[in-house]
Amino acid sequence: MPLKIRIGSRPSKLALAQAAIVRDLLTTKFSGIEIEIVEIRTSGDKISSASLADVGGKGLFIKELEQALAARTIDAAVHSMKDLPAILPEQFRVAAVLERENTADILVTPDGSTLPALPAGARLGTSSSRRRLQALRINRGLTILPLRGNVDTRLARVADGTFDAIIIALAGVKRLGRASDVKFVELDARDFIPAGGQGALAIETLADRKGDELGRALAALNDVRASYETAAERAFLAAMGASCTTPVGVRAVVERDQLALAAMLFSPDGARELSGSLEQPLARDLAPSIAREAGKLLAGQMLARGAAALLGKENFA
Repeated sequence: MPLKIRIGSRPSKLALAQAAIVRDLLTTKFSGIEIEIVEIRTSGDKISSASLADVGGKGLFIKELEQALAARTIDAAVHSMKDLPAILPEQFRVAAVLERENTADILVTPDGSTLPALPAGARLGTSSSRRRLQALRINRGLTILPLRGNVDTRLARVADGTFDAIIIALAGVKRLGRASDVKFVELDARDFIPAGGQGALAIETLADRKGDELGRALAALNDVRASYETAAERAFLAAMGASCTTPVGVRAVVERDQLALAAMLFSPDGARELSGSLEQPLARDLAPSIAREAGKLLAGQMLARGAAALLGKENFA
């Protein structure tokens, strides 16, 4: 009997495109496999105006998907990795991380302007505290306004003049095939260290399915480099106690025999910031456990330099 996999996905165009990527990879690798994409509307999809920080954070985008996993009405869920909490409940696991897309943030404007060139009072749309403070660090004259909605909605709000510019992840724009029909500039990663997990797709399953036929099939999709990088980033966030409201960026890059990890943290008002980085040689066989230790090490170094005090609390939980 052929393997049948029910993949849970949010109903947004981007989420469905990401689920389709997983479906296509599986059907290419395994002949006879049957894939069904099950659309599940999450709490986050039902909230269009309120700040996520006020109503429960990014976990609202995965709650119903995890409930469906626990009820075994789906076999796997596809997420943007940055939407996953840094620490999952024990009953769930990340079964695979796909090859990573470009991790950059981009500035979308009607004419392709750069961030420093935007005039005083220019309306910049973003609901990310990290992006808001990174942008103001470069151009203090901006007026930052909240921006919610799917990728198409956000891009439309530049086209209709609601915003003079928005900041958005390049990965989502590319996965929707929109990169060629909007004007944007890629923001320098030294100033715009992205959210942990940005650009990566994660496949989540029940922890007890690691060794079964489903677990083995999904493991075949795992990209070792992406898995290593995101393991380091997530371990850093977990060690820092970071939540979706913490204005922090972290990016790990694996190149040849080296892991480079960089992070940037702000106080809530943006008045203070703290950056950190490390480089670590890698063994021939990449091991996520080694990557996690690197993330914990950088977090420890930044905590020792006053990261907790930066936010005026003992930890970021």
